[in-house]
Amino acid sequence: MSTESDIREFLASRRAKITPQQAGLPAYGGNRRVPGLRREEVALLAGVSIDYYVRLERGHLSGASEEVLDALANALQLDDAERAHLYDLARAAAKRPARRTTRTRGPLPDSVLRVLSSMTDCPAFIRNGRLDVLATNTLGRALYAPLFPDPAARTVNIARAQFLSPGGRDFFPHWEESVNTTVALLRTEAGRAPNDTDLTGLIGELVTRSEEFRTAWAKHNVRLHHTGRKSFRHPAVGVLTLDFDAMELPAQPGLTLTAYSTAPGTPDHDALQLLAAWAATEADRPTSHPASPHQQHR
Repeated sequence: MSTESDIREFLASRRAKITPQQAGLPAYGGNRRVPGLRREEVALLAGVSIDYYVRLERGHLSGASEEVLDALANALQLDDAERAHLYDLARAAAKRPARRTTRTRGPLPDSVLRVLSSMTDCPAFIRNGRLDVLATNTLGRALYAPLFPDPAARTVNIARAQFLSPGGRDFFPHWEESVNTTVALLRTEAGRAPNDTDLTGLIGELVTRSEEFRTAWAKHNVRLHHTGRKSFRHPAVGVLTLDFDAMELPAQPGLTLTAYSTAPGTPDHDALQLLAAWAATEADRPTSHPASPHQQHR
């Protein structure tokens, strides 16, 4: 997909979600041929000419000023993630540097791995924007064990495992919600890093091989993923729902540390303790001893 196509489809999809009533516009009688707002209505709300808005929606965001982008975001009632994505698309159209000017490559620092390993009571892992799991602590490895192709595997891509591996659907009990989250995260990253060939290759693979991914990708949804709750169906402990907090690593641009936790005294906390006991049992088996945290990433 070209940047122009991404811009066109993103703006059209956001425009289709807003009714004239939601935008504070009068709703005249007769059948409307388009869902949501017409182009001329968006132009009116943004304070630009219809001809200029049509040009923007055709993908020509490269010359748009911050004022115009803000007005467009306000007219389309974009949330924070969508607003940031609009700016990312404008940067890509103008071939300006992305928000992340330096993307981390090479080994993870030992200090970061020590911090990760010291988190003994909660599953935690480090990922990049492409959703490659680059390192885990013991509980994190145990939690995501169903996604690893074999016990000796050092890395896994969450999106590829979710959509293409045999156990992907079973691992995520709230399947539709999980699909939408994964695809929105990849769509957000694609806006930030349009020239990341590893990322575009992954997206191309998933679009080709998974109809569910292809359908969700076409929605052009994006999201920020800082905190929330997520459910898993683990073969050793059953379904558990965990709170998560995702923290970007300032010294490692593009990398995120995600940690899961539960409130003490809850069934999910009991399940997490059972997972820890299972992980300890697995670690004692030479044939299924987990590999050390992976230290190379791209």
